[in-house]
Amino acid sequence: MTPRTKGILPKRSLRPRETMTAVSQLRMYTIQEGRMGEWLLGWTRGVLPLRRKFGFQVDGAWVVEGENMFVWVLTYDGPDGFEARDAAYYSSPERASLTPDPAPLIEKAETWFMRAALSE
Repeated sequence: MTPRTKGILPKRSLRPRETMTAVSQLRMYTIQEGRMGEWLLGWTRGVLPLRRKFGFQVDGAWVVEGENMFVWVLTYDGPDGFEARDAAYYSSPERASLTPDPAPLIEKAETWFMRAALSE
C-alpha cells in the first residue's frame, strides 16, 4: 500500500535548472504526534519565506497522510554553494528569532543531497 501525501506547495512553478550548480536536498521530518498543524504554521510563516529570502527555492512540500511526516525538497543555485548558504541561513539573526520556531517539533530529521536523473 502506498502512503498518500497531501501537497502544500509549490507556490511558484517548477522550472528546469539552467546550470549544473543547482543542488537539491530531500528533507524528511518526523513531527511530534498531534503537532503537525503547529509545525505547518511555523514552517509556512517563518521558515519558507526566510529560505526564499536567502535564495533557496522550495520545489515542493508534502504531509504524508496517516503519518507524522513532513517531506520537502530544497534547491540552491548560487555562487557560494548549498552548504555555505545553508550555514548562513542557520546562523542568521532572522533564523534565531523565528516565532514560532517549528524546529523543536521535529523528532527525527533525515536529509539527502540529490542529483537529477533525467535531463530536460
